[in-house]
Amino acid sequence: MNIGTGIRSIRVKKGITQSQLAAITGLSPTSISQIEKGVKRPSSKNLTKICEALEVPEALIYLLAMEQEHIPEHMRPMYDMLFPSIKSMLLTILDENDDDIDNPKKPDSEK
Repeated sequence: MNIGTGIRSIRVKKGITQSQLAAITGLSPTSISQIEKGVKRPSSKNLTKICEALEVPEALIYLLAMEQEHIPEHMRPMYDMLFPSIKSMLLTILDENDDDIDNPKKPDSEK
């Protein structure tokens, strides 16, 4: 599992550069790059900082970090069939959440 893959997917989807993420989290740009490339794994404390900066739950990063080799052989056909759609759906949810922040929905009583 490469947590950096999940972090990078979310960061790119949100339009944040590695330098911006580094500035928000207090980590160095080199650390962010190494984490995304899988050269190093973030500590629990740094992963929390990254999740807070990206405004996502830690579970989302783990889901996006899943790779085929982590799936039991007998489950890989199902993984290959479902995971691309699941990943796309999760990233689409990020877009919808960003829209909600910019344009909050009014309660039905205010419509």
